Amino acid sequence: MLIESRPATDPEIAALVTAQQRELRAADGGLDGQATLTHDNIHYLAAVVGGRAVGCGGLQALDGDTGELKRMYVRPAYRGRGIARQLLAALEELAFQRGHAVVCLETGTYLPAAIGLYTSCGYEPIPVYGEYVGNPYSVCFAKRLPVAA
Repeated sequence: MLIESRPATDPEIAALVTAQQRELRAADGGLDGQATLTHDNIHYLAAVVGGRAVGCGGLQALDGDTGELKRMYVRPAYRGRGIARQLLAALEELAFQRGHAVVCLETGTYLPAAIGLYTSCGYEPIPVYGEYVGNPYSVCFAKRLPVAA
C-alpha cells in the first residue's frame, strides 16, 4: 500500500468522499445539515492499493496550532487491513510537519468502529466544537502530537 497526497479535485478523492457520505447517510438515517463536498483547503491523502485509491483522509487547519481530520474513509472491501490506522498516522505526521500541536476530529455516535480506531490511537473525548455544536449525534476527539526533539 502507498499513501500519497492528492488534490481535492482528484476524481478518486471525490469518489471516495461521495461513497463516505453515502455510507454515513445510510448509517445516520439521512440527518439534515450533513456536508457532501470536498474542500480546497483540505489536504487529502489517499491510500492506494494496486494503483487504485481505496481510502482517504484529509487535514484542515483550524488555526496555527490545531488541525482537524476530515473525510476518513476506507472502502468496505479493504477494511480490516490496517489501512485506516496507517492513514491516520500519515495524517498526524502531516499535521506535525505543518506545525500543528493538536489534531481534533468529529465523528458520529453511530460509528463505533471509528470511535474505536480513534481512541485506540490515543484520541480523547473533547467538547463538541464549531459547526458540530447542537448536533446530538456528534462526538469530538483530540490528540496532542509529540513535541519535536
